[in-house]
Amino acid sequence: MDMIAERGLEKLTMAALGREVGMSSGHLLYYFHSKDELLLRTLEWSEGRLGAERGRLLARPGGARERLDAYVDLYVPDGHRDPHWTLWLEVWNRSQNAAEDARDRQAAIEGAWHRDLVALLAEGISRGEFRPVDPDRYAARLRALLDGFSIHVAIGLRGTDRDQVLAHVREFVEQTFLAGP
Repeated sequence: MDMIAERGLEKLTMAALGREVGMSSGHLLYYFHSKDELLLRTLEWSEGRLGAERGRLLARPGGARERLDAYVDLYVPDGHRDPHWTLWLEVWNRSQNAAEDARDRQAAIEGAWHRDLVALLAEGISRGEFRPVDPDRYAARLRALLDGFSIHVAIGLRGTDRDQVLAHVREFVEQTFLAGP
């Protein structure tokens, strides 16, 4: 992740990574078998850390709306070339030709985010904080919105920064999901 943050994925070669960690590229390939596997395992490690953080923020006391805002804040990249999102984009781009096992592992990453959001929305609905909608369908739509905006932030699309994205998402949530007075 440090190399991705410092140099970007285009300069991440097995030889360069090997030099960085004091191993030969052959030794790395012995453990990971391919660059694709190395990238996917790195994404799984990063997602494990984010999953633990997501679990803490979703378990904290307070209203569902505040925790939804925290979920969104964690989801959206910090900015252009955010290392986690750079890695996520690369792994998903490579998934077109990935083996079923790798695709299943990627789906598990997405599934964890989705399940947590569905549970949070269902809680907010049961407490009357959110309008009564199908939490699974709404979670799919909200995550699609978050993914689209997050890609814009991660690639540095002009006119789309993190603060603008967070404002758009807050407005969308307020207009479509918050319970009326």
